[in-house]
Amino acid sequence: MRILHVIATLNPASGGPAASVRSLIEFSPAGYSNEVVTLDPPGAPFLNGLSFPVHALGPTATKYGLNRRLLPWLRQNRSRFNGVIVNGLWQYCGLAASRALAGNTPYIVFAHGMLDPYFKRRFPFKHLKKSIYWYVAEYWNLCSASRVLFTTARESELARQSFRLNRWSAQVVPFGASRPETTPEFGKQAFYASFPKLQGRRFILFLGRINRKKGCDLLIEAFIQAAALDPDLHLAIAGPDEQHWRASLQRRIARAGLDARVHWTGPIYGDQKWGAYQACEAFILPSHQENFGIAVAEAMACGKPALLSNQVNIAPEISHAGAALMEPDTVQGTLQLFARWIQLSPQERQQMGSLARNTFETRYDMRTNAAAIMDLFRTSDAEPRPIQALDHA
Repeated sequence: MRILHVIATLNPASGGPAASVRSLIEFSPAGYSNEVVTLDPPGAPFLNGLSFPVHALGPTATKYGLNRRLLPWLRQNRSRFNGVIVNGLWQYCGLAASRALAGNTPYIVFAHGMLDPYFKRRFPFKHLKKSIYWYVAEYWNLCSASRVLFTTARESELARQSFRLNRWSAQVVPFGASRPETTPEFGKQAFYASFPKLQGRRFILFLGRINRKKGCDLLIEAFIQAAALDPDLHLAIAGPDEQHWRASLQRRIARAGLDARVHWTGPIYGDQKWGAYQACEAFILPSHQENFGIAVAEAMACGKPALLSNQVNIAPEISHAGAALMEPDTVQGTLQLFARWIQLSPQERQQMGSLARNTFETRYDMRTNAAAIMDLFRTSDAEPRPIQALDHA
C-alpha cells in the first residue's frame, strides 16, 4: 500500500509530529511505501539524506502555512495513494487535505495533543481565535476524516473538553519510539566528546524544547532546592531554545551559584542524543501538557527511569509499571521527583531501569506499534467519507 504523510515541517526541532512521521515510516511493515508532502523549503538541510521521498512545497510566509501549491498537488496526486495521514491541527495542511481528499481518498488525522484543554486555559486569547477557526474549518476537517488518532485514552477524553462541537470518529492507537541506534559505549563516547564536562558525572537529563509548556522553570527552581540533597548530582538540559528563554533560566541558576552543575547542550540528535540517554541516571519531564512524550519512550528504550509530571499522559501507566516516578506539575512536585530519586538505593534505581526497558519493549516499541497504525488503512473503517459541511475556503 502507498501512504502519504502530510505535515507542515519535518524539522526535528519542531518536536513530536516530525519525529512521529519519521518513526512511522522507518518501522512501516512490509508491503507499505511512504511519501511525505511538507511545507518546508526544498533546500532545508534536515531534508537531506532521508530514506523516503519528500515533496517540499515551501517556503511559506506564515505560521498557519498557507501555501497555494498544496491543494492542487494533493488533488493531482491523491489517486496514487491508498491512504493519507494528516499530522497536526490548526494549519492549512488540514484544510487542504479535507478539501482534496474527503470523499475520494481515505485519510486519518493524528491530533498530536493539539486538542488538549491545557491550551484553552493557558492561552485564552489564542483559544478565542482558534474557536473561530474551529467552527469554520477545523472541526469539519476532523469530521470528514476516517479516524482521528490519539495516543492514549486520556488524550482522547481531554480532546473533547476544548470545544462544544466535539463529535468525530476517535481511535486510540499504540505509539512509541525507536530503539537506540547505537551501542551504549559508542553513544556515550559520542556524547562525551561534545560535552566533556559531563564525563564522569552523575546527571539527570531533560531532553526537549526549552518551552514554558515543558515546565523548564519548574525544573530549574526544583533543582536549585534539591541540589543540597545530593551535591554530586548534575542536571543536563538538551534541546532548542525556541522561546529564547535559556538566558533567563541561566541567570536564575547563576544567582543560586549552581552554574557548574547545570549543563546546556543545545539541540542534539543521532548518536549524541542516544548517548545522552545512555549516560544519564534518569530522564525528567515536568511538563504542563504532554499527549505522549516520545522522549520518555526513548529514555525507557535505553533502560532509564522517567521522572514525570502527572500531566504527561502516559505517566500514570508507566508509574504503575514501576518504571517512573510521578508528581504534580508544580515546583514542589518537581522537587519531590528529585528528592524521591535521590532517596532510592542503587539497587532500586537499577530495578526501575530494568522495568523501564521492559515497559518499552512491551508497550512502546514502534517496530510493533507502527504496523497497528498503518493497518488502519486495510480495514473497512478507513473508507473515504463525504464532506460533512460547506466547502469553507
